[in-house]
Amino acid sequence: MTYQWFSKKLGGWRSLGFVIATAVLLELISAIQYYYAHYLLENELEERVQIELFSKSKMLHYTLSSAETSLNEHLWDIQRNLNEPDSLFAVTQRLIEANSKIHGAFLAFIPDYYPQKGHLFEPYAYKTNNGIVVEQLSENDTHDYTKHPAYQRMEAEKKAFWSDPYQYVTEEGPQSLTTYSYPICDRDGHFIAICGIDLSLTWLGDTLNTRHMYPSSFNLFMTESGNLIAAPNKDSVSVERVNRVVSMIKDSTVARSLTDNQRSTEIAFTEDNGDQGYIYYAHMSDDPHWLVAVVCYDDEVYGSLAKMRRHILLLMVAGFLLLGLIIIRTIRNMLRLKQAEIKEERINSELRVAKEIQLQMLPKQFPPYPNRKDIDIFGSLVTAREVGGDLFDFFLRDEKLFFCIGDVSGKGTPSAMLMAVTHALFRSASAHENNPARIMQALNEASCQGNDSNMFVTMFIGVLDLPTGHLRYCNAGHDAPFILSHEALNAVECKPHLPIGVFEDIKYNQQECQLEPGSTLFLYTDGLTEAKNSLRELYGLPRTETVLASCSRQLTPKEIIEVVSKAVHLFVGDAEQSDDLTMLAIRYTPTAFESILSQTLTLKNDVHEVPRLHDFLKSVSKQLNMKDPLAAQLRLAVEEAVVNVMDYAYPTGIEGYVTIEAISNGKQLRVIITDSGIPFDPTIQEKADISLTAEERRIGGLGILLVRDLMDTVNYERTDGKNILTLIKEISNS
Repeated sequence: MTYQWFSKKLGGWRSLGFVIATAVLLELISAIQYYYAHYLLENELEERVQIELFSKSKMLHYTLSSAETSLNEHLWDIQRNLNEPDSLFAVTQRLIEANSKIHGAFLAFIPDYYPQKGHLFEPYAYKTNNGIVVEQLSENDTHDYTKHPAYQRMEAEKKAFWSDPYQYVTEEGPQSLTTYSYPICDRDGHFIAICGIDLSLTWLGDTLNTRHMYPSSFNLFMTESGNLIAAPNKDSVSVERVNRVVSMIKDSTVARSLTDNQRSTEIAFTEDNGDQGYIYYAHMSDDPHWLVAVVCYDDEVYGSLAKMRRHILLLMVAGFLLLGLIIIRTIRNMLRLKQAEIKEERINSELRVAKEIQLQMLPKQFPPYPNRKDIDIFGSLVTAREVGGDLFDFFLRDEKLFFCIGDVSGKGTPSAMLMAVTHALFRSASAHENNPARIMQALNEASCQGNDSNMFVTMFIGVLDLPTGHLRYCNAGHDAPFILSHEALNAVECKPHLPIGVFEDIKYNQQECQLEPGSTLFLYTDGLTEAKNSLRELYGLPRTETVLASCSRQLTPKEIIEVVSKAVHLFVGDAEQSDDLTMLAIRYTPTAFESILSQTLTLKNDVHEVPRLHDFLKSVSKQLNMKDPLAAQLRLAVEEAVVNVMDYAYPTGIEGYVTIEAISNGKQLRVIITDSGIPFDPTIQEKADISLTAEERRIGGLGILLVRDLMDTVNYERTDGKNILTLIKEISNS
């Protein structure tokens, strides 16, 4: 009895020690989280400051640039009127009218350039409440522009510059102005005058009040020498506070430091009331090199963090009360786990067989189309368990590449079964349909029927037209693919549709884009971006973009996937794979079609125009030395397609046109038939069943059957409101 009592006491002390150790550990974690969060907030502050500095400077630079552009666009006007000095007054007026922020404009000519106008000639225009006033400034003791520093600087440097802002009294009151001076030269390149525009900066103060990073933060603009240009309204920020900030920036004894990215300078300060804060400032990268500053206060940046830590401590106390219950339940679960392991081993052997069957359903031969030079494809699927819920597939039909990638919700056997059903539905729905949205619609309607388990599938379906590179696609809640082109890496723009299997009445929309030659389309499931390392950190979208951007545009799809796979494996390390990882890369490399013949014919939608078509095709056949049987097949197929457009593309009584373009490289003939009539895709129409009698067979379909049988390839695209039907025939052996 004594031994049992001692054992229970010892176990109690161990449990108590475990609880205390856990409490200490959680407090340590909380402290680490606090300081780490503080560090992240500090970094975030610097990033936000950089964005604020950049946006404010770019805002001002844009206004200055627009004024410069206005002047540059009127240089021709000045040059044109140099021989007529009186017309230069109207030129200065037009400069003001060209930009609402320009307050005044002037032309100051070198002395005696126009003797008839006096020693100095300066046409000047400026805004008033009553409109624009144009006058000539007279030479007197107080106005001799040749003695002005701006004139002397222009005379010496002969290049454009902005002046520091200055105050100017107008009818509307004092205004802050800056002047942009530009040298005017004659046809021989000799300097003859300054063209200047006075730009109002009064709006800058109002702009600084429009948006703040934090309630008490504010912005300033200063000249390179430290003079204040613009500050917030004194109702929002006191003049004394603004002056203290300006003084600290100008004070050479104040301690300064560079931010981590070394794009701005930081000053830490403490006010008389104990408030601490930071001043971040940087010079504009372009002329004029004015200074923009941002002021922030600690209590607003880090105040919410301290409050959050107090809440966390309260939650930790509540958590300790549950810890004892968790220990008891853990012991019970361990006993149950032992029994489950025995059962799991038996199931795993069955799942390994299921995995082999599942992989047989996916494409496994790469390259899949070794005889084609315009497309290269590689796909990879690595399941997290014995069987998975990811899928990808592709096939060619009518010079179009149909492809998809999908991710079934959940894992294990149910997901694998739904994956197999979805794969079969994709093949079935896309057999006679070119619109990816309608294919997605069909998959969704079928998946919603009897879906009592409420499982769903995120999916991306694409249809790539190989002759043109025109990509049509539909996305159902899946991660947006990337396009690796020669210029850059771009994510495909995708509308936010719901996954399939959620609601039966969802309306899916088709989207379109253009694949440039040499570009690669990279598709993936969330097993890539959500791959975790031993620290439970996600691989994430930024790392995905970085590794894709590093891939050479000359890499094959297989090499691209190998690079991405290696990067993910290095990141994950020894951590267990948490989700299925599927990638599909499609490289589009069309060969240039070097034509030796190119002819075009445009006809009205009138069958009486058919003889012209007959003569056109006969001329094409003769130029290509086509044998009579092949030429007859060509004429029969093209005439059947064109007559079909004439009869049905346009409503009765509406005049329309059909264009026939024939191009050939000597080995292949392409006939492109274009009209702007009613959309009609002959490649998705079912062929007429010629085994039936005339009474049993439905009307129509024989013409489509004829065109398909006579031509090697029939391709249809609807682009910019036009039907484009391309008929291809190999003529190298004719």
